[in-house]
Amino acid sequence: MIRIGVDFGGTKIEAAALGADGDFLARVRAPNPGAYEAAVLAVRDLVAKALAEAGGGEATVGVGMPGTLSPLTGLARNSNSTWLNGKPFKQDLEQALGREVRLQNDANCFALSEAVDGAAAGASVVFGAILGTGCGGGVVVDGRAIQGRNGIAGEWGHTPLPWPTRDEHQAHQCWCGRVDCLETWASGSAFVEDYARATGRRLDGAAIVTAARAGEAEAAANLDRYIDRLGRALASMCNILDPDAIVLGGGMSNVDELYERLPDVVKRYAFTDLFTTPIVKARYGDSSGVRGAAWLWPT
Repeated sequence: MIRIGVDFGGTKIEAAALGADGDFLARVRAPNPGAYEAAVLAVRDLVAKALAEAGGGEATVGVGMPGTLSPLTGLARNSNSTWLNGKPFKQDLEQALGREVRLQNDANCFALSEAVDGAAAGASVVFGAILGTGCGGGVVVDGRAIQGRNGIAGEWGHTPLPWPTRDEHQAHQCWCGRVDCLETWASGSAFVEDYARATGRRLDGAAIVTAARAGEAEAAANLDRYIDRLGRALASMCNILDPDAIVLGGGMSNVDELYERLPDVVKRYAFTDLFTTPIVKARYGDSSGVRGAAWLWPT
């Protein structure tokens, strides 16, 4: 049985076919048209193409989406691709594809991929954090992505920054309508914005990290602030979940300093006298989302 995963991103849609051993049999992608009906048809066409390139036959389809499906209405909600909200996404995909489709939040799919055969393979409880344009989180327990009773498990990016300083309190408006969500403090975008506010200069995240390593004081201070904020955020999550492994993905996961310095920050803020949880970089990087979507169908 072939597993097909779909990573439904804001700018691109990717479909991949996995064999029983988890190896890629096919990978195809296309720009996300940014319009609902056209996007549903794009998923249909990509799934058909991936299946054909994999040799055809029986296949399951899982989809990682921004946001979640409401258990009350079945409609998409909480997506930063706001044109998706309020739409019967699962129903329309199943009609277009002519088969059952399993959907989960894209961060849950990321965490599932890394828990099944990635950087956290073998861990019982895994927290996956995506630190990219936004800030997402996913929880996997014993190889199963957890959605929760209300479908919001792992929505770490829309909890507030813990233990804020006076300067951090009521500082940032989030697209969700609230203030000071982690998305406005711990995402890659937030890292860039923080530097721009402090210096009046706009650099991308990689350039800021390079400047920090070269000794630029403002860039180094920016990285220090980011690591402290991310450490506080992870400590708060650990106080509730206490996972066996934490996996980081997204653009900021490429910053080696995170893995060197975060454990000490988490230990400082978490309600514990030790902190031994490994914080690791995703094994599959940008491929984790599409792989996790495929793994929504177990063996």
